[in-house]
Formats: sequence, structure tokens, C-alpha cells
Amino acid sequence: MAQHAIVLLSGGMDSATTLALACEQGFVCHALSFRYGQRHAAELTAAAALVEALGVDDHRVMDLDLGLFGGSALTDTSIAVPDQPSAGIPATYVPARNTVFLAMALAWAEVLPSQDIFIGVNAVDYSGYPDCRPEFIESFERMANLATKAAVEGRRLHLHTPLIHLSKAEIVQVGLRLGLDYGLTVSCYNADAAGRACGTCDACRLRAKGFADAGVDDPTRYRKSPPHGTE
Repeated sequence: MAQHAIVLLSGGMDSATTLALACEQGFVCHALSFRYGQRHAAELTAAAALVEALGVDDHRVMDLDLGLFGGSALTDTSIAVPDQPSAGIPATYVPARNTVFLAMALAWAEVLPSQDIFIGVNAVDYSGYPDCRPEFIESFERMANLATKAAVEGRRLHLHTPLIHLSKAEIVQVGLRLGLDYGLTVSCYNADAAGRACGTCDACRLRAKGFADAGVDDPTRYRKSPPHGTE
């Protein structure tokens, strides 16, 4: 019997690689994206292109307006997207975003039914978000297996984070091995309507450095070429 998995898909390179890995592992994938009040819709356009390219038949986009609360440069236009790295947790952190997204994935998994959720969090080359750490993932999985009827009845949830200990360069190499077209992905925090990356935000810097470190051409369409580093 085929195993079904929920894959959180933002449209960026990490979530795209995670989806490709889940497909490679033989899961019947159900992609879940969110229209959460983010600055641009380019990443959702990218997510739609990715599921088509990877042959994923079930892709759902949930409306969930985290902009109602604000508190992040990604959901509140009065807060500027930083164009330089900063100490501490950056202004692009969206309060409780991964907790909320995983909770929605958990609800769908229980109904589907599925015992597997994939999320493309990374704790190596990332922006310092607390909800990307292994401790958070382990805690959420424990909570999920306490909170659901499915788990109480013996159908335990497994939370997969295949990229969590990889550098961006290693992620690029994995995706290229899988034949993933990174030109379809959008990682930028401040992309324009055409999906062109700003080239100055932290996500652009990390992405550009990943391709440079992997020694391969970066297919990203930048409005301004980013430096190959985060310093």
C-alpha cells in the first residue's frame, strides 16, 4: 500500500528539494502551501510550477492571514525587509509560522490519513529562526503524538526534516541529483510580481552563496546581483 505524505511547500529552494526527496522515497505527496499575508505571491506561483514539474497531483493553498497580527517584515509593510545581515533573530522572522503551518499539516494528515509530514527546515545555512531548530521539530512531533486521535489509536506521526543538517551547497547538490529545476523556485523575501529576486535580502544572500559554494550556475533571476556570502 502506498504511503501518503503531506509536504509543506513554500515555493523556495528548500521546500522544493524536500518535495523532490519525498517523491523519490516513494511517497504519494500532497503539497500544502499558504497564502498567509506575505509580501508577494511569486512564491505561490513557483509552488504551482513545482508541483506540475514533479508530477504531484494534490496541491492545496490555504488562506491564513498572519498579517492580521503583523510583527514581521514579511507580513507588515511598515517593517522594512533588511538588506544587510543583522545580529540576533531578524525582522523577517514570522511569529510562530512553522508552528502554525505544521498544525495545519497535522490536521490534514490525520484526515487523509497520513503518518508522515515533510518540512524543509534547515539549521545550518539559515537566518537564525527558532522554529527551524531540531529541538523544535522533536518537540512538535512529541506534541503531535499526544494531541491526535490517530496517534492515540496507534497511527503515530513522523515529522521528516531531510535538509535540517545540510548546508545550502549540499541542498543544491541534492536537488540537482534529483533533476530539480531551481529556476522554478523563488526564495526572495522581497521578490517582484515577475518573481525576480531583490538580490539583497538574507534569503538571496544565502541562496547565492549556496550555488557558489556548490560550484554550479545560479539560475535565479536577480534584480541586483547579490554578494556571494552573508558577511
